[in-house]
Amino acid sequence: MKTFLTANDLGNLQSAVHEALELKKNRYAYKQLGENRTLLLVFFNSSLRTRLSTQKAALNLGMNVIVLDVNQGAWKLETERGVVMDGDKPEHILEAIPVMGCYCDLIGVRSFARFEDKEADYSEKLLNQFIHYSGKPVFSMESATAHPLQAFADLITIEEYKTKPRPKVVLTWAPHPNVLPQAVPNSFADFMNEAEVEFVITHPEGYELSERFTRGARVEYDQRKAFEGADFIYAKNWSAFRDPHYGKILSKDRNWTVDSAKMALTDNAYFMHCLPVRRNMIVTDDVIESPRSIVIQEAANREISAETVIRRMLSALG
Repeated sequence: MKTFLTANDLGNLQSAVHEALELKKNRYAYKQLGENRTLLLVFFNSSLRTRLSTQKAALNLGMNVIVLDVNQGAWKLETERGVVMDGDKPEHILEAIPVMGCYCDLIGVRSFARFEDKEADYSEKLLNQFIHYSGKPVFSMESATAHPLQAFADLITIEEYKTKPRPKVVLTWAPHPNVLPQAVPNSFADFMNEAEVEFVITHPEGYELSERFTRGARVEYDQRKAFEGADFIYAKNWSAFRDPHYGKILSKDRNWTVDSAKMALTDNAYFMHCLPVRRNMIVTDDVIESPRSIVIQEAANREISAETVIRRMLSALG
């Protein structure tokens, strides 16, 4: 595996989840695999779970880890060709990326959507530059359009907690004070569409996601109806995708906040969220603190999803 950007990169998802759960039983079983190998983690945006879990996963595999926060202690990078570099950016990314590749064996990249140009965001220009110019295998630690390590961890968590062969999984939009990207819901939809689940998306009108990721998944605009009989509720905010409102907030309607009354409509569902979460905007205190909240277990599985992906990439290096 040379890249990890989508569910399809894992091949058979059921096999990938089984592999992850076996790895979780002994996460140091392959510590010789990464000996004398180096992972470079490049962050263009802030992180807590992604940074800690991915670094821990690499250490489990015996790797050296270099973390580069591009916004602290590095030269400002120009990303566009044809620019006269007479401003505050002394280095071009087309030189920086090959140099980064000289110092490592694998690269993880985290870079969010800018919401300046939908086409630029959805073409994943920056991430693809790393793939094309680094000379090394590259995986996404969240990009402009996707967060596959999170979605893989979500699927692992659902597999651990499900009580029926085909559980009902609901992705629900919830209000947030700030503009957020579509990366997490995009990848969640991508993975759920390939998994053995009944998948439903619920959101206000105008918040439809890209068909590239939803691929005909059922959309229910009545949140309460969507919750009926659900086994897992996955709450997440995202900004508008469709033109002319790309990257805009269309609603902050608190009626979409996940509360105990809505959870009572489910089949005693588990509550999930990728974190960080805005309490009493996305979800009420009583729901996220309830015994059916598995947000911490979900976050813990970020280590396992990352380790599974990195192990596959290391194995492919030979």
